[in-house]
Amino acid sequence: MQIEEITMEEFEEGLKATRTMVIPFGTVEEHGRHLPLGTDTLIAAEVLRLVLKKRRFFLFPPVPFGVCTSTRLHPGTISITAGTLRRLTLDIVRDSYRKGIRNFILLSGHGGGIHMNALREVAETLVEELQGLRIAVVSPYELLRKELTEIAETENDSHAGEIETSLLLALRPELVKGSSPEEYPAFPKPLVVKDKLRYWPGGVWGNPGKASRRKGERVIELVVERITEIMERIEG
Repeated sequence: MQIEEITMEEFEEGLKATRTMVIPFGTVEEHGRHLPLGTDTLIAAEVLRLVLKKRRFFLFPPVPFGVCTSTRLHPGTISITAGTLRRLTLDIVRDSYRKGIRNFILLSGHGGGIHMNALREVAETLVEELQGLRIAVVSPYELLRKELTEIAETENDSHAGEIETSLLLALRPELVKGSSPEEYPAFPKPLVVKDKLRYWPGGVWGNPGKASRRKGERVIELVVERITEIMERIEG
């Protein structure tokens, strides 16, 4: 049930069948010269619609903003702070809990470290605060790290690279505008630098040229399967 499309009566009736809500998180963030700014949001939302065909649960509207650090200066990236993400997520889960939801999956299409840590901090706070709450924080890229390494031809593939481009080719091919050159960030770790564009001008981490719809479809199958497993576990 996509909650923005149901009535309050349908929500109340739905609680008789499920107490599970999945909240997709994304970003408005550059993804090279070939993928849309909403790539993370689109992937999370579209995959969950496929899961919805297999199981009954409440699907929350996508939260389209996230914490972007390495891409903060690139054109089109609109980032929020970790504090804003924490407060927003706390409010959403707390009020959904008041309305009868007890199981939550926070699924992020964005795998940034600070972003994911903010969601995990919220989960730690809520599981102590709300009696009977069950909550999971997941990113498809963390769930399937081993499998994605086997599917991708590109070693160390990541942002706007082979896998993400393949996913968009499978989910929303009309939004893929050609490709971008193979690229990898050259940040001078462990230094934290201000001018990130200097070290990562194209905003691609990997080789989008090796992407294919077939690879994207395989990744989607695996993500849907793994999310379904997590849902069964959290409801069990």
